[in-house]
Amino acid sequence: MRVPINQNVFSSLAAWRRRAVSRALHRSARWVREAAAVTAECPGPYRFRRIGTGTRLAYPQGTVFGDPWIEIGDYCIIAQDVTLTAGMMPDLDLGSEPILTLGNGVVLGRGSHVIADVRLTIGDDCFFGPGVYVTTTNHSYDDPEMPVGKQWPRTDPVAIGPGSWIGTGAVILPGARLGRNVVVAAGSVVRGEVPDHAVVAGAPAKVVRSWDPREGWQPPLRTPAPVPIPEGVTPEQLRALGEWEQGEAAPAPQRVPGG
Repeated sequence: MRVPINQNVFSSLAAWRRRAVSRALHRSARWVREAAAVTAECPGPYRFRRIGTGTRLAYPQGTVFGDPWIEIGDYCIIAQDVTLTAGMMPDLDLGSEPILTLGNGVVLGRGSHVIADVRLTIGDDCFFGPGVYVTTTNHSYDDPEMPVGKQWPRTDPVAIGPGSWIGTGAVILPGARLGRNVVVAAGSVVRGEVPDHAVVAGAPAKVVRSWDPREGWQPPLRTPAPVPIPEGVTPEQLRALGEWEQGEAAPAPQRVPGG
């Protein structure tokens, strides 16, 4: 007599095993990310000229070379797969001065590339979205007979002023000099000088909004400035306020004639 096989038992066992394996793998991956992150206390294989207090390069790191000529300030966040390079190739002697400098509080979004063959500086409290590309080097195409990739490139220093926001996928080209608190729209291609407190957009990027000390933002902002949360307000108070505002915004019940 054949004993019937309960498929539900085997399915439940297989599901339990998958969940157990998944939990173990995620715990292992979390441990690897924590252990392989680069900090001042645990610099890993790198010999940065300076890496500041509280700074963290998330794992996995992108391409990193020329690290003895790279300075990273305090409390920077370098996301996964970010490339930081000084020089055109590894193992070059680039002299006594730093090539690539990141100020304090810089945030580089995932997959960004910062390529410095000559001096490149990023000021304090600059924030980059994912996939930003900053380079001091560009291909030349002077010789119409030689492949462009084989021609000697042109280099020009780059400087990004403190407090700037660089949107997702933006490209900052050699020779660009961005002022203080500049906003670069996502996908823009920036070259040349950008004044303080300007918003640039497009390819090539152009100033689309700027700050006038007497007139304010020109053209004027389309939305009011956000109101910061007062100090000392608790999450419970914010939740209660949100519930109250939703109640105030709800339409009053309609009376049915004759009801």
